[in-house]
Amino acid sequence: MPRLGVNIDHIATIRQARRTVEPDPVWAAALAELGGADGITIHLREDRRHIQDRDVRVLRDTVQVKLNLEMATADEIVQIALQTKPEQVTLVPEKREEVTTEGGLDVIGNRDRVGQVVRQLQDAGIDVSLFIDPEVAQIEASRDLGVSGIELHTGCYADATTEAAQADELQKLQVAGAAARNAGLLLHLGHGLTYRNVIPVARMEGVCELNIGHSIIARAVLVGLERAVREMKQLITI
Repeated sequence: MPRLGVNIDHIATIRQARRTVEPDPVWAAALAELGGADGITIHLREDRRHIQDRDVRVLRDTVQVKLNLEMATADEIVQIALQTKPEQVTLVPEKREEVTTEGGLDVIGNRDRVGQVVRQLQDAGIDVSLFIDPEVAQIEASRDLGVSGIELHTGCYADATTEAAQADELQKLQVAGAAARNAGLLLHLGHGLTYRNVIPVARMEGVCELNIGHSIIARAVLVGLERAVREMKQLITI
């Protein structure tokens, strides 16, 4: 049965649209926990487009479940992670011009830098996961760096417009998931998952964690965050 990590970045997106103090991601994290979230995920981007440094510090002090900090390998962000020490860091690629994270981290092409950051975080007692595309070579490179787990990018699956295309992308995720398990890595998945497409992914063998944000926050606007989280939790545990 996979755990549910709720990404609350877009609570901060609404706040930053007006550069005000509400809605506060700290309140959102509490409501997500009441709805059954097993973890809270936030992405501290270099451009600070949503989550702010203050959010990371306060959430570190208040979240009662696992706090998962998504971040690039930039020195400034690494130092914040080392100071706040979330239970988990997920290293992701980051481009200023993108609307959201596009694709997985190229571990092979950035092995030295990623490896350096992994060691820094692990030496501080922080668990490290890598957000990667469902490719066996990237999984093997992740294993070689000694991380405990990987998060497979599910964007292509989520964006598939036909049943056949979706089935093809699901198969790629299943093959990659098997490779991750065989490599001794914990299997996480996320990006673009919704109430309509999550069940086949949640039923994949060996899935430890799903990280879902936008779809939950979008539903929360209409039905409330606690209920939105509870409904997603029920779907992934069917």
